[in-house]
Amino acid sequence: MSNASGSQSSTKAVVHGEDLGHGNSPAAWTCVFIMLIGSLVSSVAFIIANSPIFWAGVVIVGIGLVVGWAMRRAGFGVGGSKLKNTH
Repeated sequence: MSNASGSQSSTKAVVHGEDLGHGNSPAAWTCVFIMLIGSLVSSVAFIIANSPIFWAGVVIVGIGLVVGWAMRRAGFGVGGSKLKNTH
């Protein structure tokens, strides 16, 4: 067995008090909502064995990712410019 004391210098300290944000933003919620609809469509299509509708649901999930990314780039993500309070 080797001694692991030399590997501790490369580890970083974990700060438990910092705010992570957790994605509470219009961009994140829109992304999740669209992806949930896509998942629902794909799930129902899987149950009724309809491949075109299943793949349409997969496409809807992809659209949700793109919409979330675009909204984040437009300033609606966590800490985005459109969400800053100017009062």
